[in-house]
Amino acid sequence: MSRRVAKAMDAASSGAARDAHQQDDRRDEDEASETWSPQEILQEKDFDKMAANDIRAARERIRSMRLPVMALPTRRWRPDSSGARADMRATLRATLRTGGAVISLRRRRRRRRHPPLVVLCDISGSMDRYSRMFLHFMHAITNDRDRVHTFLFGTRLTNISRYLRYRDIDVALDKISRAVEDWAGGTRIGQCLHDFNRDWSRRVLAQGAIVLFISDGLDRDAGAGLGAEMQRLHLSCRRLVWLNPLLRYEAFEPKSIGIRAIMPHVDEFRPIHNLESLRTLVETLARPQPRRQEGMARWREMIP
Repeated sequence: MSRRVAKAMDAASSGAARDAHQQDDRRDEDEASETWSPQEILQEKDFDKMAANDIRAARERIRSMRLPVMALPTRRWRPDSSGARADMRATLRATLRTGGAVISLRRRRRRRRHPPLVVLCDISGSMDRYSRMFLHFMHAITNDRDRVHTFLFGTRLTNISRYLRYRDIDVALDKISRAVEDWAGGTRIGQCLHDFNRDWSRRVLAQGAIVLFISDGLDRDAGAGLGAEMQRLHLSCRRLVWLNPLLRYEAFEPKSIGIRAIMPHVDEFRPIHNLESLRTLVETLARPQPRRQEGMARWREMIP
């Protein structure tokens, strides 16, 4: 065999090996894509565009979500040997039991407890798909912690807190469907908030409650009385977070009368349209909270 032929055969074999390695690399990339892409696509997919199998998969993920809201100090105290405050009453009682021979200083610290979580969810026609998915999230949260209160509103206000306490999600949703009479109808946000502020706010907004207000802000009553009721709600709670699926659009602007009436009275304004937005909400509420309305300056500037 000539030297020229040998070189040609070596080049051919090395080229074949290189092609084989490239094919292996492409195969590995394809396998990785097949492993991760469906999960990432589902995480970012809009609830309104999900097919039936996507909805089932999304509900399974929502079922495992938890909401670790930070515990807050209350007005009550508990005994604690390393507490910052001296407990003079406990100290005197302990001294009397020993006849005054031994004086042992007792200490205490404030009890800490998770604040109440209050959810006001719009179930009008424009919010139908989003509110149904959020109900699965609230069912998981309600069965994981105490003091969770959920209200649905369209043209009237409905308290569904006790139904979400059923462990079986199908039973809970069946009870809710029987109790709610205005699903996928119109929206009277101002009137429904008036009913909540009048009948429920003093019962459920005590001890630094956090309020999640889920709505697109589109109001059939053209915002009648909405600003005043939102202001009252904002003053009654520790933090008011507005979750709006319209924020999925990059070009969103607060143009409707209802949105403009709500905007000045919320502390945070967040999207709620896919699994990723739910995950971000959970992470945000688990962190120490910033000052009220700290991130709302940009939105308020858009309101004339």
